Amino acid sequence: MNEFMEKKVQFKWHEPKKHYDVVIIGGGGHGLSTAYFLATRHGVTDVAVLERSYIGGGNSGRNTTVIRSNYGIPEAVRFYQRSVELYYQLEAETERWIMHKQKGLLWLAHTEAAVRAEVARAEINTAFGADTEYVTPKQIKEICPEIDLSGGGAWPVIGGSYHPAGSTARHDRVNWALAEGANRRGVHIHQRTAVTGLLMDGDRVTGVETTAGPISAKVVLSAVGGHVTTLAKMAGLRLPIRTHPLQAYVTNHYELTFNPIVASTSLLFYVSQTARGEMLIGAEIDRQPSYSYNSGHHFLQSCSFRAITLLPFLRNLRILRQWTGVCDMSPDYSPIMGKTGVEGFYITTGWGTWGFKAIPAGGEQMAQLIATGQTPEPIAPFSLDRFANDRTLADRGSAGTH
Repeated sequence: MNEFMEKKVQFKWHEPKKHYDVVIIGGGGHGLSTAYFLATRHGVTDVAVLERSYIGGGNSGRNTTVIRSNYGIPEAVRFYQRSVELYYQLEAETERWIMHKQKGLLWLAHTEAAVRAEVARAEINTAFGADTEYVTPKQIKEICPEIDLSGGGAWPVIGGSYHPAGSTARHDRVNWALAEGANRRGVHIHQRTAVTGLLMDGDRVTGVETTAGPISAKVVLSAVGGHVTTLAKMAGLRLPIRTHPLQAYVTNHYELTFNPIVASTSLLFYVSQTARGEMLIGAEIDRQPSYSYNSGHHFLQSCSFRAITLLPFLRNLRILRQWTGVCDMSPDYSPIMGKTGVEGFYITTGWGTWGFKAIPAGGEQMAQLIATGQTPEPIAPFSLDRFANDRTLADRGSAGTH
């Protein structure tokens, strides 16, 4: 038995019922987390999670596993810090190894304007509960000796911020820990069950049409990644969401000495090392909106060029595989959570490139909303009506990729 072996998963499959108290559309991290917290914190177990593919087979299984709370606005810092804290206790609570590892996150600056932004980030983070400090080039070199501070003579590193709580976890293990935890308490999870429509009674959503037949519910939550605008349209909603592909790749193994997560918002790429020693590298979203899961060589070429500018050792490695997910981007680069104005229909969407890190807190807060009918304070600023009320939460500089 090696370190990558896991206990046998304890899981029960059920035939779909005709009615549930809560139907959650989307069997990725956010849907499963909401079901888990409904069951564990509120005793709400008459819940169905509907997944058109397999558990975690969408964007939750295609992300790059970074967890952090070094955002640029108070509302986001508080929310993501809660998620960081929940991730730290998730292994003990679920009794499943999610391969959570604290690594620290370096956010590099290459211009004077970027330096000022990182100084401000550190101040805002500290004020609202996240541990982030401004670091000099000398300190950056100490944290990550592999960095070429000259940036190949084109992008010198002149400062940055360091977020010690930055960490990673294994995406499929997170999904299955939450799925199993919810399932053990009575939640039904249905794979290969696609939602084809919403059941309506006047202006109220009363359930879903599925490939397994109609299912009625008191509450329907959309936790899908991609095609969320199509689903919302069935309820008469027009969401301010555009969906873009996001690609990433891993190299062959490198000695397990690369400790931090390194990101550059100027060069728009990030690097971390997996538990097996692969170097995991990603960059910005594809500019053209699309639902496509295709990957391409142009991305590999442009992203690799930027990465080796700061981390020259990468040029000696070989690319093993690449993949693509899709990102639902909101206009202000912040998520959208909560009530929709359509009775019985809630959403958690707009997760862009930052959905994985929010899985525990997003599920916890959405579960509280569903169980109580009251919007929890941590997610109140992220409501859909903020756009109509001119209360946007612009935080593009914290997207990491944009």
